Amino acid sequence: MVGRVTREVDARTDRYVEELCALDPLIATYVGVAGHDAELPDLSPDGMAAVEELNRTAYADVAAIKPVDEREQVAKEAFLERVGLDIEFTEAQLDRKFVSVITSGIHNLREVFDLMPTDTEDDWAAIGSRLAGMPQAVAGYTATLREEAAAGRVSATAQYAKVADQILLWTGQKGAGDFFTGLIKRAPEGTPASLRTELETSAAKANEAFAEFGRFMAEDLAPNGLPKEAVGRDHYRLASRRFLGAEIDLEETYAWGWEELKRLADDMAATADRILPGSSVVEAAAHLDKDPARQLTSTDALKEWMQGAADRAIAELADVHFDIPEPVRRIECMIAPTTDGGIYYTGPSEDFSRPGRMWWSVPESVTSFGTWRELTTVYHEGVPGHHLQVAQTAYRAELLNRWQRLMCWVSGHGEGWALYAERLMDDLGYLDDPGDRLGMLDGQSFRAARVIIDIGMHLELTIPEDNPFGFHPGEVWTPELGREFIGQHCLMEDAFLDFEVARYLGWPGQAPSYKVGERIWLQAREDARARAGAAFDMKAFHRAALDLGSLGLDPLRAALGRI
Repeated sequence: MVGRVTREVDARTDRYVEELCALDPLIATYVGVAGHDAELPDLSPDGMAAVEELNRTAYADVAAIKPVDEREQVAKEAFLERVGLDIEFTEAQLDRKFVSVITSGIHNLREVFDLMPTDTEDDWAAIGSRLAGMPQAVAGYTATLREEAAAGRVSATAQYAKVADQILLWTGQKGAGDFFTGLIKRAPEGTPASLRTELETSAAKANEAFAEFGRFMAEDLAPNGLPKEAVGRDHYRLASRRFLGAEIDLEETYAWGWEELKRLADDMAATADRILPGSSVVEAAAHLDKDPARQLTSTDALKEWMQGAADRAIAELADVHFDIPEPVRRIECMIAPTTDGGIYYTGPSEDFSRPGRMWWSVPESVTSFGTWRELTTVYHEGVPGHHLQVAQTAYRAELLNRWQRLMCWVSGHGEGWALYAERLMDDLGYLDDPGDRLGMLDGQSFRAARVIIDIGMHLELTIPEDNPFGFHPGEVWTPELGREFIGQHCLMEDAFLDFEVARYLGWPGQAPSYKVGERIWLQAREDARARAGAAFDMKAFHRAALDLGSLGLDPLRAALGRI
């Protein structure tokens, strides 16, 4: 009888999952690990130090293990690459001070409520416990940022100011109402009076804690923040590695971004001519926006349309182009309870009782939606994009350890796959309608422009004299030029683009990970095709690649090369 293989990497990284969830219960809720929904993390300097020490200890433990097979070798490489970069950020003193409009400790504290179950009295009791603990959690985070600022480690003034503005909306000081009151209003009618009173009291205290934190941002940190949002080459190179899991030549990638954007601009012009002969891209888009068959006029209609499009894609792709396990064939499309303008995906819980979800945070100024613009987004966030990748990874317990399934996420791998998935749907004929295809190309153009302006703004590069668009030749990139440029190369709402540029400036290296990741996925596929020759099978390639789980793009290429 053959004995069961013991994989020490799996055992140690599985223990890391439990240890990290205990230190940061928000992560537990996000990845769907049960038992922590009533808890909050310690975001004080001591709490941050505990997570940093856990990373160092786990890294050393895993580094010392000799893998017994290829499966464990991939798991080891993935863990050391990811946690190693976390340690590098700690040593560079970049993580604790970090605040941006898209992610920070305060964003994590608010967003966790979007993922908490709300079906039972126990669910609402857990929400009440978290609300009650919010003042202490916010105070701990304030102490960390205060300590960092005292040591001269700060984020940009503009990012602090924009987060303070976001908090004005969350707390009802601006806009229609505060987030926490809106949350507890969703408690069912049968909620006991004592629990409802507790929820109301705790929600009010949480709201005040957030409001006070917003004032701290605006009055204490913003006046003492960095005057420029550009982070410079050293910080950017490290951030790029974290988001890609690969080392890239920044100048070569910047130059490639210009070439790719020009290719897409030419394709968009040709597609616009198919929609309305003789028209420009802008004129073709206006023509599509006037077509009532392509318009949705409410968020309810948007949600219903998204759900239908996502469900159809799953039904038609399953067993034909992709292997999709039964639990992964369920996705929920949601309208987010905020109005920041983001579109994002959240994975299923570990037991799939909470399905994967596609979220749309609709700005207050946006009241209509063009399906021709958004069909490609459904493919990006749903199937064959994020949902197929993330939910299938969560399902593959026989191939991936718990850390790989629940906690390993590499933006270049995940966002690169989702952009690759959009392009694949075009290849498969799902975007043959020229309007829908223009929407896909617009999204691709948007991501290519990101490569240029993200690298350009943060490294303060010079705009090429011979750039194909005649855009401010010879000038140095600034946030204002970045906003002007992206507005010229995509057809999206102004409010969305304003937020996007603020996001790039506050989250260096993340925006290019989509297009650069897609580039590496395409290269990996062609490398596999060259190795297999006539025997190459696209469906089998996708299955083998996704079965590796999320990992850095350099480890991905190495692992695929060994298959």
